[in-house]
Amino acid sequence: MLLIPTASYRAPDFMSAADKLGLDVVVASDVDQPLADMYPGRWLTLPYHDIERGAQAVARYADRFPLDAVVAVDDPGTILAAHASSELQLSGNSPESVVGTRDKSELRRALDANGVRSPGWQVCRFADEPPIDALDFPVVVKPLGLNGSRGVMRANDEASFRNAIARLQRLLGTRAAAEECGELADRYLVEGFIPGVEVAVEGLLTDGELHTLAVFDKPDPLDGPFFEETIYVTPSRLPEEQIQEVVQTARRSAEALGLHDGPLHAELRLNEDGAWPVDVAARTIGGLCARTLRFGAGMSLEEIVLRHAINAPLETLNRETRAAGVMMMPIVGRGRIKAILGLDEAAAVPLVEDIEIEARVGDMLIPLPEGADYPGFIFARGEDPAEVESALRQAWSKIEFVL
Repeated sequence: MLLIPTASYRAPDFMSAADKLGLDVVVASDVDQPLADMYPGRWLTLPYHDIERGAQAVARYADRFPLDAVVAVDDPGTILAAHASSELQLSGNSPESVVGTRDKSELRRALDANGVRSPGWQVCRFADEPPIDALDFPVVVKPLGLNGSRGVMRANDEASFRNAIARLQRLLGTRAAAEECGELADRYLVEGFIPGVEVAVEGLLTDGELHTLAVFDKPDPLDGPFFEETIYVTPSRLPEEQIQEVVQTARRSAEALGLHDGPLHAELRLNEDGAWPVDVAARTIGGLCARTLRFGAGMSLEEIVLRHAINAPLETLNRETRAAGVMMMPIVGRGRIKAILGLDEAAAVPLVEDIEIEARVGDMLIPLPEGADYPGFIFARGEDPAEVESALRQAWSKIEFVL
C-alpha cells in the first residue's frame, strides 16, 4: 500500500517503480479524486488526519487483501503509515518516532534530550502575548506541522516578529493548513536563526544503520525572510571532513527520534560551530527532486525504497558517479499565469536533461510563506557539480512566467 496524498508530486514515479518491480499496489489517498481516475481498481480513500480511524481502515482492508508493506510517499502520510504498520505487525518506524518528523517542537525536544546540536527554541500559543523580552534576534517563526517551508519566516526585530506571527496565524486559519496541522494549529515554534550553508542528506535506514545515498549542496543562500529552496546539486563540494560531520549529525538525529527503518531526508546547516539539524523527515526528498538520483544500473530512489519495504534484494546503494542537480523553479510572484515562455531555449542549454512544468496557464501562483507549490523543475547532469549548477541557472534565465 502506497499512501499518496492528493497534493503529492510523487505518484507517477512511485507507481512506475512499483510496476517495474511487478508489485501489486493499492494507492491510499486523502480524497477520492483525481488519483482514483489515474489508478482504477487500485484505490482506497483514508482519513489522513484521523490516525486511529485511518489505521483501522487499513487493517480492515488488509483482512481482505493482505499487505506486505505500507509506505508513505510524502509527509502527510508518515504517521498514518507507522500506525498502520504497527497494527499489522509489519516492519517500519514506530509511531512514536515518526511524530518528531511531523511536529517541529518534538524534533527539537528529541535533539536536546540526546545532545544533538540545536538552537534555543520555545513553543508559543497565538492566544498569548508574544515572548518579546525572552528573544535573542534574529529568530525563525515556524508552524509546528506544515512542510515545504510554508509559514517559515525570519524575524530580525520586534516589529517583524509580530508581523510574522500575525501572518502565520492567518495561514493556519485557512481550512487546508488547519486540517494538516490539526491540534497544532493554535501554536507556533520560535527558534534561533542558524547561520551558515545548508545541505541535505538522503539516506536509507536499515535496522538503525544509516546508508548515505546522497549529500546535496544548496548553493543559494537561505537567509530569509522566507526560505524558498531552489537548487540541489550532488555530489557535495564540501570538504570530506565536513561531509562526514553532516552525515554523522543526520544519523544522530535519526537516533534521537528513534527512527530505524526506511528513507530519511535531513536538512542541516553547517557553520564554524559544526552541523545543525534543521529538519528531519521519514520520507524521500520532496517534489520531483528524486529524479536527480540514479543507482547501480539506473535504479531510481523510489525503487530502492520499495525494494527495502518488501525486503527484496538491493545489489547496490551506490549513486552513479556523474554530478546531478535540480532547480525547483522559484515562484516569481503572486498572480494567474498568462503564459510560460522560453522553455525550448531552456531545454537546449547543454547538460540540461529535462524540464517538468507542473503549473499551467490559468493556474494561480502564490509565493512563500503562504504558497506550497513550485511551478516546475529543471534537471541537469554532467561531470562536474559546478557545471551542473551553472546549467540550471542558465536554463532558468531563459524561462519567463507572465502573470
